[in-house]
Amino acid sequence: MLSDLKRIIDQISRDKGIDQRLLVEALEEAVMSAAKKKFGYRRDLEVRYDEELGEIELFQFRSVVEEVADEQTEISLKDAKILDPDVQLGDDLGSKMDDVAGLGRIAAQSAKQVIIQKMKDAESDVIYEMYKDRQGEILSGIVQRFERGNIIVNLGRTDAILPANQQMSRRSYRQGDRIRAYLLEVRKSSRDPQLVLSRTDNQFLANLFAAEVPEIAEGIVKIMGVCREPGSRAKIAVSSSEADVDPVGACVGMKGSRVQNVVQELQGEKIDIVPWSPDPARFVSNALAPAQISMVVVDEDKKTLLVVAPEDQLSLAIGRQGQNVRLASTLLGWRIDVKGEKKYGRSLEEGYRSLVGLNGVDDKIADFLYEAGITSAVELAKVESDIFTKLESVNEERALKIIAAAQAFVAAGGTVGKKDSAGDADIKEDEVGLAAVEDAGNDKPATIKDLKEALTALGVKAPVKALKKDLEKLLDEAQSDL
Repeated sequence: MLSDLKRIIDQISRDKGIDQRLLVEALEEAVMSAAKKKFGYRRDLEVRYDEELGEIELFQFRSVVEEVADEQTEISLKDAKILDPDVQLGDDLGSKMDDVAGLGRIAAQSAKQVIIQKMKDAESDVIYEMYKDRQGEILSGIVQRFERGNIIVNLGRTDAILPANQQMSRRSYRQGDRIRAYLLEVRKSSRDPQLVLSRTDNQFLANLFAAEVPEIAEGIVKIMGVCREPGSRAKIAVSSSEADVDPVGACVGMKGSRVQNVVQELQGEKIDIVPWSPDPARFVSNALAPAQISMVVVDEDKKTLLVVAPEDQLSLAIGRQGQNVRLASTLLGWRIDVKGEKKYGRSLEEGYRSLVGLNGVDDKIADFLYEAGITSAVELAKVESDIFTKLESVNEERALKIIAAAQAFVAAGGTVGKKDSAGDADIKEDEVGLAAVEDAGNDKPATIKDLKEALTALGVKAPVKALKKDLEKLLDEAQSDL
């Protein structure tokens, strides 16, 4: 069929790294498909590759009969005797077909498609086996072409894809540029790109440091966490297993040479190298550097950190558009709330807490009121709703409700809207059922706390929200005694 078929098989096997047996099977299957199309699907055909001759041979098998009813499956005894003098009726006689080379254009095209698909499948398996254990490594290649925003990278043996969403926005490439990227995924597919690259993945940054810092490769310095906003800023937390090895210094290198190599690869992405600590308070202080931190309040149960910073360090701790605190929060895996010393000190004042405790008042509104000279709910109860004119988030209706809540706070003895020390939910005026209660022994108004203590002494253990009837009963008894 093809005089140089053996040479072609050998060459493809070497160039593509595909087993010769797979190529031979593909050829045999392709020739079988083409022969069936030309000679009929009911024929009993067999295709063999003669390695010594380098040829594909096609055989057909027919039953020996006296009279032929179906020439595709039967042969007469007379004709069979010509091929094999010893043949008998009922035997299956195989004969070589000499028309393999003339299978026709359509049949040959079909054979070509089968061969190409088989080769693709075989090459796909080879690539998968070659790269499956290299997932997570950094690969280097040449920019081959661009497809709908994706970059096709030639790795030498095969092509990989760098999707648009895995590219850094600042850098643009041209055909022929050398590029390094992280091998994100290895797919076992012959249709879609098998190798998916990334330059935005956190592990790309980690691997770049591992390649630059021998102490990381040796296991002395360990990367404890990485977070990035690709092309802009990143934070990497490191620790050392040896007391005399500074993990940050090891990553920075002599005169910053090591970290600068990484920054250069990432096109100027700013990198903060953070000393890791098992203490979340110390860790967050390191993570928010270069900002100086005054105090950290840790809530282990809620995984939250309240960070207090000097006023001149507050914007530095938060970062541009909140980037610094956002990255620190991701690095730690904790929610971080940053406040200035002034605001934190204000939050400890009883008057400010009375504002925040009112229904409808959040920190922003409380800060606005405080700056306007309204430092407590008692003072707020005396003002008009136009105090909120400059605050866009508060309309007239909401302003009236907030002032009404402040007035209810005052009317109830200064406790409505606050949270008691036992952690009860906010107490609303309609839940209490009272405006004010005067103590029978003097003219001092009784607070909710006083009433709760009195009810507790009487053996009533219901939560404050459920005490309406008991309070009303107590009030009735007090009034009758008067």
